Amino acid sequence: MDLKALIRTIPDYPEPGIQFRDITTLLQDPSGLRRAVDELVQPFAGLSINKVAGIEARGFILGGAVAHQLSVGFIPIRKKGKLPYQTISVEYELEYGTDEVEVHVDCLTPGDRILLVDDLIATGGTALAAIQLVREAGGDVVGASFVIDLPEIGGAARIEAAGVPVRTLMAFEGH
Repeated sequence: MDLKALIRTIPDYPEPGIQFRDITTLLQDPSGLRRAVDELVQPFAGLSINKVAGIEARGFILGGAVAHQLSVGFIPIRKKGKLPYQTISVEYELEYGTDEVEVHVDCLTPGDRILLVDDLIATGGTALAAIQLVREAGGDVVGASFVIDLPEIGGAARIEAAGVPVRTLMAFEGH
């Protein structure tokens, strides 16, 4: 099965020159979804992971399925202001400004081994903020799994430089 063939490309979205890689078509395919989840888990299956952290929003879908596959809990990493309980947050740089992600203060036990999951890695900014957030909460990020890598942008290399092994299922050229 060619998982890459299940990804829809939408040209000029959200702005001219961007090729948006849409995973909803992969999510709709039962065999494709199952295989993607299996492949996101596979390199990390024997690492005694305690929880999976998924980045809003598509990382929730994939991360929940990965957590189920590993029989562990799930940590939602959300944009600031979306979680109802006490939180810790990390601010990070965007191309034009900053953003912030947060987790509940009690989302993990210090020393927990965390697998980070999201749909796509571009610059790595949000994933690096999520890694910092998990580390500040006392967790150890033992890996990061993504369906899609945009290698020209360099995010996967930035995450690996931060000491976190990266697993991607496919790569697309361009932005």
